[in-house]
Amino acid sequence: MPEWLYEAGIGEARAALVDGDGHILIAAIEPDDTGPLVGTVAMARIAEMLPGRRARVILDDSGGEAMLAPVPHGARQGSRLAVCVTREAILEPGRRKPPRCIASDAAPTPGPDLAERIAADGHPVCALRAHEADRLEQAGWSEVLEEAMTGDIAFVGGALILSPTPAMTVFDVDGAPPAEALALAAARAVAAAIVRHGIGGSIGIDFPTIEGKAPRQAVAAAIDAGLPAPFERTAMNGFGFLQIVRPRPRASLPERLRGDPGAAAARAWLRRMEREPVGGPKRHRLPGPVARALAARPGWMAELTRRTGVVHEVESA
Repeated sequence: MPEWLYEAGIGEARAALVDGDGHILIAAIEPDDTGPLVGTVAMARIAEMLPGRRARVILDDSGGEAMLAPVPHGARQGSRLAVCVTREAILEPGRRKPPRCIASDAAPTPGPDLAERIAADGHPVCALRAHEADRLEQAGWSEVLEEAMTGDIAFVGGALILSPTPAMTVFDVDGAPPAEALALAAARAVAAAIVRHGIGGSIGIDFPTIEGKAPRQAVAAAIDAGLPAPFERTAMNGFGFLQIVRPRPRASLPERLRGDPGAAAARAWLRRMEREPVGGPKRHRLPGPVARALAARPGWMAELTRRTGVVHEVESA
């Protein structure tokens, strides 16, 4: 039976659903600066009315912004109301897309965090500790993070290139002929990658061009078999392109890592340092973006000291 491996890390919570063979089925990271989580109900003030019954609101508890749609009838700029977060903030290179919310009649409450969500999933949860064997790494955690950062995903007979864009996440399929066998294997690999990386929203897949209705339907059926509901998809067109639309309540793993790669690398470094044997180096020269991310978040280094009893010093390489 699959099992969740969970770590309450420094700067982030992380989890992986691992199957009986020790392979990661789902990988998830929740940084501590994610902002209001899906399901959060908070009081808010309408700061700006926008076209299409939309509004920019300011959340009372965090002072952060969110996009409200639809605006309830009768609400005006300056109105106060309770809102429920339906999509978390998504960090893209160069910009931050604010959370989305709807009006709510519920009492203010925080949304469930990663630990609460996996506990409600129905699979057993194993909480990992830094002094124990690194079961996440044994399951291939670093390889999954590498997939998310580079977009390079290998499968038997070919490879995928995963490219998140502001409009959609795109998978490009590459491999040797015959095209039908390649496309079928790629469909299974794409479905697994979408689940593994938590990819939602609009997803485009550029398969090799294959002739005939039946082979194209077989590829679409492989997508259907590998993706859990709900989702919608198109048929594969004559040029080999197929589009999927899934719910997007939060950022995918590639979006989390690529949106702020310096902070992502800093959190990964903190994970390694927390597991470092006593007596290891205490002064570290790190790449500039990583060192700056740590300097901007002194609480992370303080927590590393609290957990390990070691004061580490960081400078930019």
